[in-house]
Amino acid sequence: MRSGLDLLYRLSGGLAAFFLMMIAVTIVAQIVGRAVGVTIDSTESGGFFLAGTTFMGMAYTLKTGGHIRVSLLVSRLSGAAARGADILACGFAAFGSAYLCWETYGMTHDSWRFGDLSPGLLAVPIWIPQSVMLAGLVLLTIALIDDLILLLRGAIPGFAAPHETALDGIEQGE
Repeated sequence: MRSGLDLLYRLSGGLAAFFLMMIAVTIVAQIVGRAVGVTIDSTESGGFFLAGTTFMGMAYTLKTGGHIRVSLLVSRLSGAAARGADILACGFAAFGSAYLCWETYGMTHDSWRFGDLSPGLLAVPIWIPQSVMLAGLVLLTIALIDDLILLLRGAIPGFAAPHETALDGIEQGE
């Protein structure tokens, strides 16, 4: 089960990277199009790819400890109190993320049911980018529940995993 979940998180990170690359591709296409006299609007597609990058990257970022975590309170606690605060925060986040999944599903279903189209030049069925958003939220909820279970078992969750940051050398005066 662990290897399957880790693969799922890596795949979502890969999809986020793909959507990020697609933002660059659409911008380059717009630049080249402008040079040859063809109008290519990358604003709408870039926005869809940005949503894909953001939402598909959330679970991967959580599991690799990349989210910004304000640990002002937890750093002042020790032992069971710190673990309890982490459990409470992770449980609250999982509940909130699950609620967002529910609401996003309703919005996506309504968009599909009514045949809503994006308001720009492309006229994309809006349920398509909303589905990517929903998938990312579902993956984030799974990752949060996964971390909550790890916390309850006494293991170190992904969000608290030690990792090197770009600022590590600066903090030590190097």
